[in-house]
Amino acid sequence: MKIKRHLPLAVPICISLTCALLVGYFSSRPASSEVDFPVPLGLPPLEAHQRPVKNQVELGRKLFFDRRLAFNNTNSCAMCHIESQGLTSNQSATAIGMEGRSLNRNAPALYNVAYEKTLFHDGRETDLAQQAWAPLLSPLEMANPSIGNVVDRIRGFDDYKGLFEAAFGEHGVSMETIGTALASYQRTLLAGNSRFDQWRYGNKADALTDSEKHGFEIFTGKGNCSTCHTVGEKSALFTDGNFYVTGIGYRTAIGAGARVSKVQLAPGEFVEVKHEDMTSYSAPVLNDIGRFAITLDAKDRWAYKTPGLRNVELTFPYMHDGSLSTLEDVVEFYDKGGFEHDAERVLHPLGLTQKEKSDLVAFLKSLTTAEDKAKHSPYR
Repeated sequence: MKIKRHLPLAVPICISLTCALLVGYFSSRPASSEVDFPVPLGLPPLEAHQRPVKNQVELGRKLFFDRRLAFNNTNSCAMCHIESQGLTSNQSATAIGMEGRSLNRNAPALYNVAYEKTLFHDGRETDLAQQAWAPLLSPLEMANPSIGNVVDRIRGFDDYKGLFEAAFGEHGVSMETIGTALASYQRTLLAGNSRFDQWRYGNKADALTDSEKHGFEIFTGKGNCSTCHTVGEKSALFTDGNFYVTGIGYRTAIGAGARVSKVQLAPGEFVEVKHEDMTSYSAPVLNDIGRFAITLDAKDRWAYKTPGLRNVELTFPYMHDGSLSTLEDVVEFYDKGGFEHDAERVLHPLGLTQKEKSDLVAFLKSLTTAEDKAKHSPYR
């Protein structure tokens, strides 16, 4: 079972920064500047390049929440990745961008993004610091006309005076330092030490209920979930980082389920209407072809990256288009073997009983970190 969470597809943006530039730029940072940030139980150790740096984290958080980074001063990173909504957006199926534009993908949760090898759910970026520039420059998201425009505007903000120098010394405000500060903050968004972690990695036998333990057996056994949402002996990120076709994208592309169709009433808000009642006046749905847009490999058509499942209870709605509202809906989808499509099938019907389904959902909810749940303000 794979639960897909995806960023809206933005206009492709080429940003050329070599690894040598980035490594040389920040390799001299003093070790003492790193945040004393213990990794939660159940997560692997952070490598040297993944460790947050104190002044960079503080600056990155300020940038993350600053609406002035959008061209019209109305949008920020935090408006799609909402702290009280599981670092995603619970209130809409797809993300809402510049001037209320509805994007065609659901905003993914940012938990444990420090460990990601590829970014965006079509995998089109591999560096977290560079990734930040895609939404900043996308005309659908923050709509800045150029990198230089963003740099110049931040240089002109009085409340940023001295902050870049404190974080980066003589380098000051630049494309690299803006991206690196945002990345450093996002690397602090770690989710672990759930009841599952206390049970599996903390030797606390009573941390899970019998139902949750049985759900884990389904997850790693009959449900075949852990094939993609991997669980290690010492840690678990619940993702293999690979790309698969579940049929969701294909279903949308062919207009399956012809009895009803989704109609947009407001940005990110949809209702189901009889297909025959709306085909004459509804605009065609933009075809999202997944990783194929990056690789041009036919096997990647409608393929999306396996997301992690930490705090998955908090990160509804699900799938790359937000088309499944609850964990129960997701389990039903995978129990049926996904949606039939022309590509190689990786999903097959599971034949789960109702008890097995409910126990599987109970297990998934055991992956929630108590501190994150306490901050969550559900929006349904």
